[in-house]
Amino acid sequence: MDSFFSLYDALTEGVRGGTVGAVWTGACWTMAEGSGGAGLAMATEGSSIPPLFPGGLAGLPLEEAAKAVKSWNFPEASAGLAAVNAFYNRPERAEALNCLEPPGGFYTDGLDFAGKTVALIGHMHGSAALRSQAKEIYILEKAPRPGDYPDSACDWILPRCDLVIITGSSLINKTLPHLLELCRDAYTVLTGPSVPLCPALLDFGIDRLAGMAAADLDGLRAHVRGSVHGSPYGFGLPFRLDR
Repeated sequence: MDSFFSLYDALTEGVRGGTVGAVWTGACWTMAEGSGGAGLAMATEGSSIPPLFPGGLAGLPLEEAAKAVKSWNFPEASAGLAAVNAFYNRPERAEALNCLEPPGGFYTDGLDFAGKTVALIGHMHGSAALRSQAKEIYILEKAPRPGDYPDSACDWILPRCDLVIITGSSLINKTLPHLLELCRDAYTVLTGPSVPLCPALLDFGIDRLAGMAAADLDGLRAHVRGSVHGSPYGFGLPFRLDR
């Protein structure tokens, strides 16, 4: 990449129009509402650095609030990514791009796992086909569970992988640019409710974007504000966009 933030610049330059109406943060997710849409991002701890917008993002134009995704104050970056997703992750946009998943679809559908070395960055559930067909599977986590590798093993593991599945929260903690450098020879999937439906991201070494367009805003708001555990996908439409 030409510069560390080039991916983020491509992401935010596409955001246009509308205003952030409200930002909600629960134990698991941050939600931003703006001009008829809403976006999610994983609620991420790490507020040692002062925020770029001390007054918060509510009331700001979406294109201004989107800049907070570059913040090193991670709760603010979570809100910034949620604002980005309030622009990109709308059902009508996913329909226009013809990338809504079919009923029962999964973010790894259509991929060949046979004999492949696979890394999952973030403790997520891979498909049954992945687990039965892959030659090796590595799980890398900031807070590793039994059998997981710590995230510091990425530099050792990722260059040997054929397929790498990365959590969208890597946009918030700024690990995504380096991860993409490490797996430049692998097929890469960026997945989760934090993932923006932004085709420009596919120019940075990502092969598939798999996320969620918010559909039931009332239900999603209650899920976030109530710090309800479990997947928020019941309140949205899954999308899958390939390069």
